[in-house]
Amino acid sequence: MSVEQSTTLVGIEAIRAAAATLAGIATRTPLVPFGPPDDRRFLKAESLQPIGAFKIRGAYVAVASLSPEERSRGVITYSSGNHAQGVARAARLLGAPAVVVMPSDAPAIKRQRVAADGAEVVVVGTASDERQAVAERLAAERGLAIIPPYDDDRIIAGQGTVGLEIAEDLPDVAAVVVPIGGGGLASGVAAAIRALAPNARVIGVEPELAADARESLAAGRIVSWPAGNVSRTIADGTRTQALGRRTFAHLAAFLDSIVTVSEDEIAAGVRLAAEESRLVVEPSGALAVAALAFRSAEIGLVGLGRPVVAVVSGGNVDPDRYRELLQAPLPPRG
Repeated sequence: MSVEQSTTLVGIEAIRAAAATLAGIATRTPLVPFGPPDDRRFLKAESLQPIGAFKIRGAYVAVASLSPEERSRGVITYSSGNHAQGVARAARLLGAPAVVVMPSDAPAIKRQRVAADGAEVVVVGTASDERQAVAERLAAERGLAIIPPYDDDRIIAGQGTVGLEIAEDLPDVAAVVVPIGGGGLASGVAAAIRALAPNARVIGVEPELAADARESLAAGRIVSWPAGNVSRTIADGTRTQALGRRTFAHLAAFLDSIVTVSEDEIAAGVRLAAEESRLVVEPSGALAVAALAFRSAEIGLVGLGRPVVAVVSGGNVDPDRYRELLQAPLPPRG
């Protein structure tokens, strides 16, 4: 699909085409049991992807869509971490030079891994609109193809393969809980689930401190939060200031509801993923775990009698920080 965006929403055909492109590149991640077996709750372990996060899916699909001439000139993106790694890896696999604009507060482990894949790293301030502006300027100066982190139909289709796999592995799935940052993952997953498991609910999760998507959907328009506000959450992958035009359209059409979780619940989600599912999960990846553990009654996930899946988006966390999170106190389960 070209960068020119379709006026229609991403459909299952585009998601299936993305899955074919990703064959041999992205891992078909397992559904790992979470909690008592009779509850039939599972974590979709995208933390087990080659780059430790789901972002390889959309990034590879987008870079692969470029012509050989475009790839030879190179690609550029702007990201707080996991999409940066996805583009760096995709570019290396496809033989394209890569430039990645990252914020100064991105975890060191993410910057190191981007550089290890051969990408040029440009560090800017913490505002997501600043890194996008820098990337757009560099793209114009150097003739680079921009690979957006979320607001692009190719990205949405690639991330939608997560939902495709869930529906294929659990046709009777009752609900899928998925984190929201810029909305690419939630958009793609919701599109796939709507097509393949129309009776299932799709529930988005945001940090209370970065709940711009919930506010946007409630207002019926895209609402932007200040960088200083969203930077307060430990879930660094969700510090985007606003949804994109395309992701807003998909979430407005396909998402059933959004729940928010506290910082204490996110930290506890990291611990619970380790204790109950033996998964290393970063704070952003623990959003859906936290919703499943602490907000199930609030969002109607109790006593469904059918499986529920929480998408663990990534597991790239600094070791010292991870050790601290494993000691997080556990709020009451709900």
